[in-house]
Amino acid sequence: MDHLRHGERTPENEAKAMSAFGTVLPRWTAIALFIYASILFLSFAREFLVPIVLSFLLALVFSPIRRFLDERGVPSVATSLIIVGALIAALAIILGAIIVPVSGYVESLPRIEQAIQEKLAGMSQALSGLFEASRRLTDFLRSHAANVQQVELRGNGLITSAALFVPALIAQTLFTLVLLLFLLASGDILHERLVEILPTVQDKNRAVEISHDIERKLSRYLLTITTINVCLGGVIAALLWLSGMPNPLLFGVLAFICNFVPYLGPLVSMTAACAVALISSSGVGFAVAIASLYLLVMTIEGQIITPYFIGRRLRLNTVVVFVAISFWAWLWSIVGMLVAVPLLVTVSVFCEHVESLRGLGNLLSARNDR
Repeated sequence: MDHLRHGERTPENEAKAMSAFGTVLPRWTAIALFIYASILFLSFAREFLVPIVLSFLLALVFSPIRRFLDERGVPSVATSLIIVGALIAALAIILGAIIVPVSGYVESLPRIEQAIQEKLAGMSQALSGLFEASRRLTDFLRSHAANVQQVELRGNGLITSAALFVPALIAQTLFTLVLLLFLLASGDILHERLVEILPTVQDKNRAVEISHDIERKLSRYLLTITTINVCLGGVIAALLWLSGMPNPLLFGVLAFICNFVPYLGPLVSMTAACAVALISSSGVGFAVAIASLYLLVMTIEGQIITPYFIGRRLRLNTVVVFVAISFWAWLWSIVGMLVAVPLLVTVSVFCEHVESLRGLGNLLSARNDR
């Protein structure tokens, strides 16, 4: 025992260490293989999983509304039809606001790119050299590419990609809305069937409590964020209209959509607005003014308004949020960025109710009162 206590190397001590290592290694190997297989599955089946995940998240968001109306005698089917109809109307309004100006910008991409290069090239010789090097590299690749690549370059790749992407997007949207309709119309039947599987009454009560808490907090989070983003888009559109910016409604809708993705989304909407401001004016001063306007509005929204209305209990660790957005963007592209934060909120709320996951909950949370 003295040898073991002082950590001396003895045959018995080394045998026990090897035995412990042999026990831990297979366990961590199994965990690593499970994580790897899960990522492969999520990537391979994303066309099928994306609408399902979106449907369940939307069902969690709207379930408190459906349950509130159920208690007042409104049938679940009627409530689900109203909710899905409202979502379809919102999608139609968004598409109607952006499809015409976006199609015009897409057709003018070469001209816009040339105009931006001409405007920025006058600012610095370094930028001018960079654009020249980029042009020469593009010409070199086009002249030395394989025949298959030349065929692809001759066609309009953007239009072809859109023609292949739009039908799949419409199919996934319809699948999401139909599944959401069924989930809301079924009421609490799915919850009841899941609770019946649990063995003890204590487990059943805890499952119901966790489910309702996730619904309530996720619904509060997403509905609050949506309201803030609607107001943000309206403010951006009004300010751009007052500034003389072309198509201010387009950039208001773009700000509304992009702001669902923290950090990266506002940067994308601001960059798009600055690019259009740059080509629609005679100098870079107007683009700088638009960028300053965006930064002011986004700072007020991100540092004051959103933290105040979201509350301390639903705020998340910024590092974890950024990593999660990057991971889901890599895995599921744009949809992954949109569902990353709601999934984090769901996991965070779940961790609050499970004692063994409190450490993970502390990691995800930005609360400083723990």
